Amino acid sequence: MTTASPALPDDELRETLDLLSTVMASVSDRVDSQTEVLNRVNKTATEARQAAFAAKAQTDPKHYGELVGETIDGKIGDTLIRLARFAVDLGQQTMATDRVLKQAEEDKLAILRQVRDRENRAERLKRVLPWFGLGAVVLALAMTVALPRFLASYPSTCAVIGGIWRTTTTGVDACVFYQP
Repeated sequence: MTTASPALPDDELRETLDLLSTVMASVSDRVDSQTEVLNRVNKTATEARQAAFAAKAQTDPKHYGELVGETIDGKIGDTLIRLARFAVDLGQQTMATDRVLKQAEEDKLAILRQVRDRENRAERLKRVLPWFGLGAVVLALAMTVALPRFLASYPSTCAVIGGIWRTTTTGVDACVFYQP
């Protein structure tokens, strides 16, 4: 059996999910702000084109068009690069969360197996327990009868249980108890 790293407690898992939702909300806000930027860029581009057409007689429109295009490409390119980086980061976080959730599921199944095994052992003990009780009662009854007889068979134990070791008239040694 391989040992797995301990699973995150439920509180930490909830905190991780909360952090992920906060990140998603933040990203959504960033995308919204980027959309506004793109709208402004489009508006700027439109205004630049209009200005270029208006100044066509005084300047070279091809040159101004190239400048405007480079500016727009630079702004959009940076935004697209940032969005691509964000997508990669979000994908990595999603994979990490998936791994954590799979580990949590495995840990849950392992705990359920342990609980089932413990319940099975408890059931086996419940089935055997009455026999232990019966055995204890039988042993206690046997000891009640056999122990005093055994103790009375030897002079030293006879004295311990309060008897006196005597030889009877027939020549047999016995443990005798006198009543006061």
